[in-house]
Amino acid sequence: MSTEAMDWALEKAPPMPAQLVATLTGLARHADKKGRGAYPSVARLAAYACKAERSVQRDLKQLRELGFIRLGDQSKAGHLPEGKRPEVYDLALHRVVPGGRASSDEVTRASRVTLASSRRRGGKKKPSPEGATSDSTGDVDVRGDVDVTGDADVANGVTPTSQEGRRPRHPNQKTEPRAEPKDSYGARSSTRGPDGDEERDYAWKLYGDFWLLYPKPMQPEKTKTAWRAALDRGADPGLIVKAAKAYAQHLGGQVNRYTPYSATWLNNGSYDDPLPAAADGEYEPYRNPTDQSVYDEEF
Repeated sequence: MSTEAMDWALEKAPPMPAQLVATLTGLARHADKKGRGAYPSVARLAAYACKAERSVQRDLKQLRELGFIRLGDQSKAGHLPEGKRPEVYDLALHRVVPGGRASSDEVTRASRVTLASSRRRGGKKKPSPEGATSDSTGDVDVRGDVDVTGDADVANGVTPTSQEGRRPRHPNQKTEPRAEPKDSYGARSSTRGPDGDEERDYAWKLYGDFWLLYPKPMQPEKTKTAWRAALDRGADPGLIVKAAKAYAQHLGGQVNRYTPYSATWLNNGSYDDPLPAAADGEYEPYRNPTDQSVYDEEF
């Protein structure tokens, strides 16, 4: 355990959303004095922070987006069994606040206040001023009019302001279609599965493009599950394909055991990482000869 990394996470790092502190501190406990080579498992971090593993995965993604951590030398976890190796992270110990987060300088204090106020939404309501009653709010009397009574002629639950109450519906009048909610990448169509249940369209044509372009497509069933989960989180399938192609071009065909499987890449949300530069040389898409049936499968 590095005292320098722990001190940085608990005190010297810039202000951050409160839910990230426990996860960052757990990473710091496993880093060296330069903040490098931390690779505790997600389950261990979840135990440290008393959180669910999915919450810790979201914390790690947000910490990377905010620049508090970055991917480190993955070979440090090379002694662990393949498929069970956690990601290796380096901490950005160079990012410090003069005097620490408890500092009273104006910028640090304003940052703390902004983060704290953003967590007040949905909290308990403040108590009413002394002397105020439930029948009033401030100086405005909002008590109901005691002489107001309901409409005696309203029947069957139809009120004068409802659509049926204003004008009877003609037997041949068509019902107006309701607008379907849209996800962040556009509306998804619905189809019927073999058992007749409605299932969502997960852009399987683009999934086929992703499978062909990703440099290490393995475990097709797990990859399909990860694809569905990514789209359920609001990911744009077109951007996933673009990111997979850029990643493959960056590797330039140099795929090794440290290259994550396609399902792992999707589960980690790596498609949201900055697009890497392409390697020198002509790019050739990877083809897995053992899984050709996946390319033509009907989804």
